[in-house]
Amino acid sequence: MPPTDTGTPTGGPAGTGGGPGPAPGTEDVPGPRPSETGGGTFDATLLDAVADWRPATTRLGVFRLVPVRLERDLAQLSRWMNDPAVAAFWELAGPPSVTEAHVRAQLDGDGRSVPCLGVLDATPMSYFEIYRADLDPLARHYPARPDDTGVHLLIGGGADRGRGVGATLLRAVTDLVLDHRPGCERVVAEPDLRNTPSVSAFLTAGFRLSAEVDLPEKRAALMIRDRALRHLL
Repeated sequence: MPPTDTGTPTGGPAGTGGGPGPAPGTEDVPGPRPSETGGGTFDATLLDAVADWRPATTRLGVFRLVPVRLERDLAQLSRWMNDPAVAAFWELAGPPSVTEAHVRAQLDGDGRSVPCLGVLDATPMSYFEIYRADLDPLARHYPARPDDTGVHLLIGGGADRGRGVGATLLRAVTDLVLDHRPGCERVVAEPDLRNTPSVSAFLTAGFRLSAEVDLPEKRAALMIRDRALRHLL
């Protein structure tokens, strides 16, 4: 389980990221598979090829998940992680190498966690980690089911906080998970209980509070969005 929080009160101005290459959202395809960045054991089938998921239309605009490319995105991600509101829960403040190590561990892994930029109308404005909760250490702390899929989220711009952006994107992303992962019956998340805006965003997005769980780094709210209830909540 990445040492992160799913909270929405995050910060740093949104932008296009650093490094060479076109800005995410402007390419004809969502960018390279994470395996192209170096991990030789990456298996896209573990998360049903996140890089190929189609965009979603939301009340805010067209939203898409774009797998992270460190040479392009590290500067932007590091700026977000150094915002005090983000650092309080993600704990990745510091030089870019801190964020790089966190993201690279996923890119060089086996595909059970895919770090993505959230791109809204061609503007990178959020960061998501889509991960196999049933293959994650989190599974030791709740009754996991096969193909449970987890979500971590941060919103990159202060102007996007407190007006329902997080809930809108969470619903869009969990709909994408359920649409593209037919074996997944539940999307789960574990925000810090202290992060009340995050917990509220998950509830608004159709999640239910299943339990409070003690994780190594925090006491968390175990949030679950059920496929069977997706059109009711």
